[in-house]
Amino acid sequence: MSDHKIAIYPGTFDPITLGHIDIIERSSKLFDKVIVIIAINPSKKPLFNVDERMEMIFNAIKPFPNVSVEKFDGLVVDFAKRVKAKVIIRGLRAITDFEYEFQMALMNRQLADDITTVFLMPHEKFTYLNSTIIKNVANFGGNIEKFVTKFVEKKLIEKLGQEGN
Repeated sequence: MSDHKIAIYPGTFDPITLGHIDIIERSSKLFDKVIVIIAINPSKKPLFNVDERMEMIFNAIKPFPNVSVEKFDGLVVDFAKRVKAKVIIRGLRAITDFEYEFQMALMNRQLADDITTVFLMPHEKFTYLNSTIIKNVANFGGNIEKFVTKFVEKKLIEKLGQEGN
């Protein structure tokens, strides 16, 4: 068994927020390698396609040399097994997140009991943030610079402008 501690951080990241980046930064200090994975969820209709989201994440993780980004279509535990990750990182913003995340963690344990889910809370200044709120604020011309990177802000403005919103 390797001493190399690999963790994965799955999500749709549509788009990545400073709350996500806060979780990534803290994870990068806890694990030897962190792989941010864009989980392709057919039940969600993202604003950004997978390649656009990968580009935004890649731009955001540049300061963290032990963090990479990949896309994956399937069960998160299958991806974890493939890359030999023993940890799935999940962010908890509020108590409302807990029930869903707890159910997912228990299901993942049933599917792969050697993989542990670790819950991290973002800095309190990001606890109310989610990608949907960011998109809604941007769609109505609100200032989002405190919630996303400059690169993501630019991409959101471009995307929403293209779609005529």
